[in-house]
Amino acid sequence: MTATPIPPTAARQVEFISLSHLNPSTELDPIPTRGIDLAYFRRYVRTLEEAGYDYTLLPYGSSSADSFVVASAVGQLTERLRPIVAVRPNTALPQVVAQQLATLDQLTEGRAVVHLISGGNDAEQARHGDYLPKARRYARTSEFIDILRRSWTETRPFDHAGEFFRFDGFGPGFRPYGDTIPISIGGQSDEAFQVGGRQADIFSFWGEPLADLRAEIERVHAIADAANRPRQRIWVTFRPIIDRTDELAWRKAYDYAARIGATFEAQTFGRQALMGKGTPQNRGSQRALEFASRSEVYDRALWTRTAAVTNAGGASTALVGTPETVAAAIVDYIDVGADLVSIRGYDTLADARDYGRHVLPLVRQELAHRAATGQRGTLQAEHPGALAPGFDADALAGVR
Repeated sequence: MTATPIPPTAARQVEFISLSHLNPSTELDPIPTRGIDLAYFRRYVRTLEEAGYDYTLLPYGSSSADSFVVASAVGQLTERLRPIVAVRPNTALPQVVAQQLATLDQLTEGRAVVHLISGGNDAEQARHGDYLPKARRYARTSEFIDILRRSWTETRPFDHAGEFFRFDGFGPGFRPYGDTIPISIGGQSDEAFQVGGRQADIFSFWGEPLADLRAEIERVHAIADAANRPRQRIWVTFRPIIDRTDELAWRKAYDYAARIGATFEAQTFGRQALMGKGTPQNRGSQRALEFASRSEVYDRALWTRTAAVTNAGGASTALVGTPETVAAAIVDYIDVGADLVSIRGYDTLADARDYGRHVLPLVRQELAHRAATGQRGTLQAEHPGALAPGFDADALAGVR
């Protein structure tokens, strides 16, 4: 087979992220819970580390566990895994968050990352007393980032008088383990792109068709270039559904979509009851539903039915196929510029373990081959998935 060149947009390295789960309740099988099953949580984060993940996201919501406390626990339960703390800028003063992050960074010897969530749902924001209009929430995030960075770097006390925050004589702040802490932003609104492009170290996306994602990456990088800043690392999130054969994987996918759709309708899992069933306010969910309305299958393995049946309430697009097909699809996204790939499943602990055994090694082998030879390997050519002539997901799944 003739070797093919590596696309100029391809990331040369990739790191993997998963979301940490506090208990065994899932969208497939929601179970009553008090929130934290400590034995399960310990097993889960240790599984992530053993499986070869590099980061874990600690989510935040008005009804969730505190992300900082959970991140600190992750840091003490693992040696290498980097906790990504989700923070809403309306929930604490930036000077306080800077101290919390620096403390976590020192306790984990430089592993802390922060993901700032400006807020995409008015009702959810109101639960914590935040009534700022959505467009202004990103302006607040921008000011928040400026204060975070000053808090970590100023060597003398400083004052601040901005639109959203004011204080006198703060600092010098508690310092991180290293020079700074990576700041991540996500979102698909114009305001998200402007703030993320000018100020973020990482910009995050949900899984979208390759051509659309490539255009979005170019957009955020152009804003960074205009601001004379380093280009952001690109984080993209998927919910893979894998099995031994493509046929088995697609059968599983259709079964999963029916089950998680029923869970969504019953409003019995996590934040689904808080997010509502109407038209989503956030642009990311709107885009996901637009893609789902056009087609269920895109590119090699992207499947949108899981987004459609949950009203795109969070990261919900799937990659479906064998481990080889899904690994090849992940490499497709690496080829358009993603270098942080989040994969989390619906059967949470089992999927985390299976991805570590069967998917992550294949992606890393492909990148190692590229580094050694300067050429693509055979993974993508040998596992076309939905790119194969005559592909029919309904037929594979036995749907009439």
